[in-house]
Amino acid sequence: MTRPIAHVDVSLPVLTLQLAASHTASPSDRLAYALDEWLLGHPEAPVSDDADYADWAAALATLPTYHPAKETP
Repeated sequence: MTRPIAHVDVSLPVLTLQLAASHTASPSDRLAYALDEWLLGHPEAPVSDDADYADWAAALATLPTYHPAKETP
C-alpha cells in the first residue's frame, strides 16, 4: 500500500512519538503515544492541572515521598 506524502509531513515531536509507538509491544504504551500525538495536534484540548484538583495536590504535597518538580531556569 502506498501512503500519501502527507503521512511524512509531521513535526519532530509527532515523529518521535510514532517511532516510539512502533518499537513497543505494549498496547497501553501505544495508546499513550497515540493520545500524546493527538494532544500535540490539538493544543486547545482541555487538560487538567493541580489547580483542578487542589485538595489532592495539597494532600500529595504532605507525603514524605513527594518530590516537587524542579523548575528549569
